[in-house]
Amino acid sequence: MRIAIIGGGAAGMMAAVLAKQTLANAEIVLFEKNLNLGAKVAISGGGRCNVTTGIQDLTQVLSKYPRGAKFLRYAMHSFSPAMLVDWFEKQGCKLKCESDMRVFPVSDNGSDVITVFSDFFAEHKVQVCLGSQVVALEKLESGKFELSLKSGDIFSFDKVILTTGGQAYRHTGSSGDGYAFAEKLGHSLTDLGPSLNSFVLEEKWLGQLSGISFENCGLQTSLRSAVKSSGKVSTGSSKVSSKAAASSLKQKSNGPILISHKGLTGPAVFEMSALTAFETISKESALELYLDFIPKCNQLHLENQVFDFVKNFPQKYIKQAFYEFLPRRLVDLLASQYNFDFDRASNSVAHKDIRKFLQLVKHFKVHVISRAAGDEFVTAGGIELSEIDPKTMQSKICPGLFFAGEILNIDGYTGGFNLQSAWATGFVAGSSLDL
Repeated sequence: MRIAIIGGGAAGMMAAVLAKQTLANAEIVLFEKNLNLGAKVAISGGGRCNVTTGIQDLTQVLSKYPRGAKFLRYAMHSFSPAMLVDWFEKQGCKLKCESDMRVFPVSDNGSDVITVFSDFFAEHKVQVCLGSQVVALEKLESGKFELSLKSGDIFSFDKVILTTGGQAYRHTGSSGDGYAFAEKLGHSLTDLGPSLNSFVLEEKWLGQLSGISFENCGLQTSLRSAVKSSGKVSTGSSKVSSKAAASSLKQKSNGPILISHKGLTGPAVFEMSALTAFETISKESALELYLDFIPKCNQLHLENQVFDFVKNFPQKYIKQAFYEFLPRRLVDLLASQYNFDFDRASNSVAHKDIRKFLQLVKHFKVHVISRAAGDEFVTAGGIELSEIDPKTMQSKICPGLFFAGEILNIDGYTGGFNLQSAWATGFVAGSSLDL
C-alpha cells in the first residue's frame, strides 16, 4: 500500500509516524513544499515551540477551542496532552511545564521537536520529499489518488492524508493549498478568518503607555454579524436563533494584556481575536472593544476605597488614591486625555468626578482598526467537520482521503492548544489507515 501525506507540519509529521507504525510494510511518502520540515512548528512559542498544554483535565482543555471542541473529543482522548508529553519523552525529547501551563522542550529549542521526527523518518525509511509542492490531487475511477507536483512529476497512491495547514504565516508555507484540493474532491469550506492576533487601535495616544501590562484585564465586545431575515444570526460558520442573539453576540475574555506602541496584545487579546475572527475590522469599520482594567473589583468597591482615602488623607492629591490600584502612567494619561484635574487635594475633588473616572477605567472604550501578528496567528475556519469521521479523520465523501491539523475547522486559544489538536488529529488519521 502507498500512502501520501501532503504537508510536513505538526499534523503531517505525526500522521507519518503513526502511518508507519500502523502499516509497517506500507510505502509512506511525506510531501513538503518547504526545504525543511515543521517550519511553523519551529517558530512557535518564540522559537521555543509551545508543544502542548500542561492542563490535564480534558474538559478544561476542550473549553479552549472556540471552534471544533465537540469534534475533537475522540482525538483528544486518544492522544491527550499527557500522552503527547509521554510520547515525546520516550523519543528522547524532554519537556517542561512552565507556570502558565505551557509545555516546552527543556532545551528551549524548537528544532529539537523537529529532530524527533526527522530521526524517526530516517530510521524507519519514511520517504520525505522536501521542496515538493503538490499542485493537483484527483481521485481516479480505480479508487486510487493521482498527485501532481509543480515539478511535473505525477504519482499514484492508495490513500492520502491532507495536512496542509491553514493560510496564516504564508512565509512558512501555510498558504491554504489544501482547501482547493478538498473542495475539488467534494468537500465544503467554511468561512475563514484570522485568529490569535494582536489589535491595532485607533487611539494612537495610548501608545504613550507602551510596555504597561496588566495581569488580569477584562475585554468585552459585541459582534456585528448580520441578523438574517429568516431569524437566524450568522456568527462565522455557525448559526444560532435570534432569541439567543443578544447573549451569543456578546464576547468576553479575561487575562493578561500588554499595551504596545500600536495597540493591544497578550493572551486575553488573542482569545478575543479568536472570538471575533469573522468580524470585518478596518479603519472604516472599527470594532468597539471595552476594557476593564480592574475586573476583580466592582465600581462600588473602588468608590468606597477612594472615598476612604479622601476621608483619611484630605490634603493628599487624589491621584495618589488611584495609584493604589492602577499604573501611574495610565492614571496620569487618562486624566490628561479626559480633562480630569487630579493634581489637587482629594477633599476638593467632586465625588461625581471620582465616579466618572472609575467608570472610565471599568468601561474603557477603544476602537480596533486592524489586526497584527500575535504569538501564533492561526486560521479560524476550514474543512466542514460534519463531512469527516472524528474517530478516523477519514472523509465521509471521498473514501481513502483523510484530514488532520489546521486545515480542519478547528482552532484553539494560545497556549499550545493548536499544536495539541494538530498532534491529536494527526495521530488518529495515521492510526486509522488500516481500517
